[in-house]
Amino acid sequence: MEEYRIALVGIIVEDADVVEKLNRLLHEYGQYIIGRMGIPCPDKGISIISVVMDAPKTVVSALSGKLGMLRGVSVKTVMQKAGSHGTA
Repeated sequence: MEEYRIALVGIIVEDADVVEKLNRLLHEYGQYIIGRMGIPCPDKGISIISVVMDAPKTVVSALSGKLGMLRGVSVKTVMQKAGSHGTA
């Protein structure tokens, strides 16, 4: 069994036309998402989404990769072994 990670996926959306595809992907991985926060920044023309996951590393990487392939979407991911107290 693959070891689970706690992951923070930071997403910046610059193209509002991809929001439906982005939400579909997040829904597809919903069983692993333990928190989500969206911050609109209309004056900058972007939206910022933070997603917290508890999932195998391969699942986190798959979602991050799919999100990063969307036009106008930037993604950065930070992962930590659950309960390892900083010993990644």
